Amino acid sequence: MTISVWRYSHLALAVSSFLFIALAAITGFILAFKPVSEKMPAYRAKEFDKVTLAQALPALRKAYPGATDITVDANQFVTLKGTDADNKKINAYVDPTTGKILGNIPPTNEFFQWTTSLHRSLFLHELGRGFMGVTAFLLMLIAVSGTVLIIQRQQGVKHFFKKIVNENFAQYWHVVLGRLMLIPIILISLTGTYLSLSRFHIIPEFKAKHNVDIDNIKEDPQIKPAEFPIFKQTLLADVQSVEFPFSDFPEDHYKLKLKDREVIVNQFTGELLTDIKYPTTTILAELSLDLHTGRTNAIWAVVLAIGALNILFFIWSGFVMTFKRLSNKAEKNKFKADEAEYIILVGSESGTTFRYANALSQELIAQGKSVYLTELDKYGLYPKANHLVVMTSTYGLGDAPPNATKFTKLLPKYPQKQKIQYSVLGFGSHAYPDFCQFAFEVNQLLSHQEWAEALTDIHTVNDKEPSEIALWAEAWSQQTELQIDLLTGISAQTPKDLKKLTVTTNTATAEGETFRIRLKTPTRAKVTSGDLLAIYPANDHRERLYSIGVVGKEIQLSVRLHPHGLGSSYLHGLEKGRTFKARIVDNPHFHFPEEATSVVMISNGTGIAPFLGMISQNDAQLPIHLYCGFRESASFEGYKDFLAEQESAGKLAKLNLALSREGNKQYVSHQLEADSKLIAQTLQNDGILMICGSLSMQKDVLNLLEKICTTSTDSPLSYYQSHGRILMDCY
Repeated sequence: MTISVWRYSHLALAVSSFLFIALAAITGFILAFKPVSEKMPAYRAKEFDKVTLAQALPALRKAYPGATDITVDANQFVTLKGTDADNKKINAYVDPTTGKILGNIPPTNEFFQWTTSLHRSLFLHELGRGFMGVTAFLLMLIAVSGTVLIIQRQQGVKHFFKKIVNENFAQYWHVVLGRLMLIPIILISLTGTYLSLSRFHIIPEFKAKHNVDIDNIKEDPQIKPAEFPIFKQTLLADVQSVEFPFSDFPEDHYKLKLKDREVIVNQFTGELLTDIKYPTTTILAELSLDLHTGRTNAIWAVVLAIGALNILFFIWSGFVMTFKRLSNKAEKNKFKADEAEYIILVGSESGTTFRYANALSQELIAQGKSVYLTELDKYGLYPKANHLVVMTSTYGLGDAPPNATKFTKLLPKYPQKQKIQYSVLGFGSHAYPDFCQFAFEVNQLLSHQEWAEALTDIHTVNDKEPSEIALWAEAWSQQTELQIDLLTGISAQTPKDLKKLTVTTNTATAEGETFRIRLKTPTRAKVTSGDLLAIYPANDHRERLYSIGVVGKEIQLSVRLHPHGLGSSYLHGLEKGRTFKARIVDNPHFHFPEEATSVVMISNGTGIAPFLGMISQNDAQLPIHLYCGFRESASFEGYKDFLAEQESAGKLAKLNLALSREGNKQYVSHQLEADSKLIAQTLQNDGILMICGSLSMQKDVLNLLEKICTTSTDSPLSYYQSHGRILMDCY
């Protein structure tokens, strides 16, 4: 059964019954204090649990010759009815060992009585009891469906009490308190349902029928009640009531109602005349009443009160979550699907992702673009589209969110007729092991479509981290030359707090080739290999990002000189000693994984810079295999000596160089395919693969990795991506 079925069932049950459940919870909360208040008077005898009927009955009959019966209530207060030696009526709490009156029976509390009637029947008698019985049953179904949703959310029963990501107050406490109060609420609903079934005799009612053979009742040998074996063996704590013989005639007897049976006892000999055990249904009915009311235990009564309050909180928080989910749906589209240039597809479990999708849509429309926003499950043909943006979360064990379960089947069904550039932004939390796995799967599926062309590398966002959202927005803006901001609407100005950098080395190159530029690290700047350098070539809002390698005390960039490239032309023109301002962007998801067992680094010419820095900082001599691709050996010449030194120092295990226009004319993917066994072993043995460079290189590598994972490992490529074993930084 899909998660959406459970969610919609949970919601439908809650919506259809919330008024009755709220009323039951409010009255239940009030009634939980009834047993607490009743236990406050000290009417329970000392050492009550040790008193037997052999001790109590003779003492009470001696003190009250006209005693007719005694009852033991849920508080273990003993009530005696009858007359005393002066023939005065008695109906009071007594000490069972001395007969001392401990207190009078208080009048029924009218408020509790009124609340009980409302709780049981809504003042509608049997019809109302039916309504409340159904309400209890629906509450049980809500609790069960809620439990299934938590298990789905926590990725199995084993992780039921694992940490919950605090996305918002209502959602967080709805789940946390749902786990803590699960057992009390299920018991409340289950016992309420059982009591209703008993009330309407759907569960058969049991009445003990004692067939006493009066003609054969023995009067000898007579023994005192204190010597009756049944009285000596029975504790008063196990008794519900005792009826005394009305006279000295043989047909009169003791009638005992115990917790599990009823017994008729010969008043002369102590012989058991009948012994009828209660059926399981009767015992369960008594147990249900105890658990549902808390009448036997004040602590449990308090737990019930807390449970009732939690039910009210669940009603409130559930509706808050639902309204939030509904309010976060896609806004009404201004353009139709067949006329939009930009298509935004959203996969969301709680609806939060729609906020960012709507923000992107509004900014694009404000810049004169035609946009169509919809759910992943509504994917179709878009004849005029040239850009596709997918924003999606992941649910459960790397599954698609409820509104994206059909996308994987729809994608091949509706191939686009024209080339479309795509970008995938995944939302998730590192608290879950399958971080953004569905986003990785979507990205991989799109990479296999002939019509789809990656505009940016896949980006992921941990716990809605603003800096990570902004990082994707910057990368997407750079490729489209459209300034967008999904957070607070950054004005179209160059950011402040830029760092001053000085060029120490800049190698010249021809158009289309790669050049290296080294920069003096700014004083007190925190920068690590794998971080990004954001430059502003035209001194305006237009930003360009480049991966940083830190070697010694210098920042190193490897840049391809693109024809008319705004950023690459600017950097290529900077001479030694020239200063300029830029911003360092923390990029923690692409830092050197020091705790890995081994690392495989994959790059082309533009992506080698951060790997140079990471290799130089590998003081622990972690096994690193570097696969790098260049067009010609001349392009590699500037890195050759440095990498040879690192290999001699034990910081680089092996260098694998692929030249696409010389010798065997290989690409990086060819070398990886030849070493597929090493790649598979790296993934299976907790190693890390890092990819940096162009998107076209990344696409080829990912296609190969998918093949290796399918044939040589136990898990798909998306599993290793979502578990942080494949790190990418490509543009």
